[in-house]
Amino acid sequence: MRLLSFLESKYYYGAKKHALDRVAARRLATGKFDLFHSWSSDCVRSLRVCKQLGIPSVLEIPTWHRNKGIIKPAMSESERAQREAPGLEGMRNRLLVSGDQVFEEYALADLILVLSEKAAWSFRVAGVPEEKLFMLPRGTDIERFTPGTPPAKFRAIFAGALIQRKGVHWLIEAWHRLALKDAELVLVGRVHDEIKPFLERFASPSITLAGFVARPEDFYRESSVHIFPSRCEGSAKVTYDAAACGLPQITTKESGDVVVDGLNGLVVPCGDVDALCAAIERLYLSPALRLEMGRAARVRVEENFTWDHYRVRLLEAYEAAQRLCGRQPGQASAANQPTAASSASNSPLS
Repeated sequence: MRLLSFLESKYYYGAKKHALDRVAARRLATGKFDLFHSWSSDCVRSLRVCKQLGIPSVLEIPTWHRNKGIIKPAMSESERAQREAPGLEGMRNRLLVSGDQVFEEYALADLILVLSEKAAWSFRVAGVPEEKLFMLPRGTDIERFTPGTPPAKFRAIFAGALIQRKGVHWLIEAWHRLALKDAELVLVGRVHDEIKPFLERFASPSITLAGFVARPEDFYRESSVHIFPSRCEGSAKVTYDAAACGLPQITTKESGDVVVDGLNGLVVPCGDVDALCAAIERLYLSPALRLEMGRAARVRVEENFTWDHYRVRLLEAYEAAQRLCGRQPGQASAANQPTAASSASNSPLS
């Protein structure tokens, strides 16, 4: 794959996905495996082998259904034209992961792991049956991410890549409109070119660009509120970490399910700058509410979103995939059943 590193990134990463899939498919074809777990867009060949051999399969979705809740064809006209382009252009385009490949993965997988209710909704709209969906929210390290001391100054933090998909441009505009006294907005994450015009247009001495940081927990502990108005996430990891640090949050439903509106934060409509302004102002004016929601945030993480909770749910997902494939949890695949001359199965669930 390194020999292809000269390719434009989208072609290079597409080629890597296809190469990984070919390797995994060959290994699965040996019949030595009892369960297959992969990431969406990496595994159509592997899932075909799983279906042929009766190996239970789990497909993990990082964000939403590829169509994001919109009914449209499996392959767009632009994708079709790309694939049918002549010569070198067509060869390069066939390195990309197409929509029809991803949709075939959805169909072949025994169980689809979704990270939030909004992600599950996008699959229901596309007609995926409920029994094929398994809710698997993320976790966080509650020993690493711990509450700090609330700052005297109102300090809002955004953590994540500074791109429009994560709604940071709406946040910058809302902050400009509010012009809060004795307040600071800290943007933690790499600045992408698409967000630079917004930073220039709404420039303010109260906005600090921290860039990428190795220890985001230090920034959470020194903040009053975490604001993450994303328009599309599976379930944003930063919302778990910020909650574990005892921060109230302002998010969207599209950001995941960590925040329960009115309990441990405020959930605003995606793209609604007026609503975002109102939510920021509400927490700015009420230190007591921030403290109450911050405590609730930490408790919610401790009771639902540790990595121990994640491990339990993941094993439940594997067992569900086995049942959907017609096997009892821990039962070896048909191709890997022990015979009189063979050793017992090495299934991790047995």
